[in-house]
Amino acid sequence: MATITELKCAVRETLESRGVLGQLKARIRAEVFSALDDQREPRPPLSHENLLINELIREYLEFNKYKYTASVLTAVFLFSESCQPEVPLDRQFLANELKVTEDTSSKSVPLLYGLVSHFVNSGDNVGKVFLRGASLPAGTSASNTVPGPDA
Repeated sequence: MATITELKCAVRETLESRGVLGQLKARIRAEVFSALDDQREPRPPLSHENLLINELIREYLEFNKYKYTASVLTAVFLFSESCQPEVPLDRQFLANELKVTEDTSSKSVPLLYGLVSHFVNSGDNVGKVFLRGASLPAGTSASNTVPGPDA
């Protein structure tokens, strides 16, 4: 007959091998964060830009096998801080929204890699891309936006 210690080890190993233990830990962390979060402070609505950014981050985490981090992020999306859909958005939808055209090789890596690679490897080092402040949700401070060339 197995001892309690042996049984605990067997259950732990099984849950780890199935990837369930990490998901459970992530879910518990998200619930703790949610319990500690000040619910009196209203959340700004999820902007279109934040929806896309969240999806780019989720795709990046999943590609790099950051399963626990991705599961915490998904749990946070679901339980407290945003109206992000539980099911990831379609990659082609993301590419269309970002006005990105992909070739076969770029489809094998997250869109975020392609976006960063585009800017890092662009041959035009003289001209810089001017980034405009995104449309911010109502009630969000604009203090962290980049000033324009007239500022």
